[in-house]
Amino acid sequence: MNKVLFFAHLRDAVGAEYLTLDAGGKTVAELKDELVEKYDLPRMETVMTAINEEFASNDEVIRDGDEIAFIPPVSGG
Repeated sequence: MNKVLFFAHLRDAVGAEYLTLDAGGKTVAELKDELVEKYDLPRMETVMTAINEEFASNDEVIRDGDEIAFIPPVSGG
């Protein structure tokens, strides 16, 4: 099982800070696609992904027990 964390507008769209999912063996892109389909998440193409607190690319494979975080771009001043 994997803990999947959501920040900013993604947290609002999912309705939770995190979900516990079975994402082991999937790529980051595959997980993003599943989440977009299930939760109608907006703008996932601009979202940064971290696996175990290290930035990850869309083709990185998730292992069982990994913690995945989806972090949208932030602006401010």
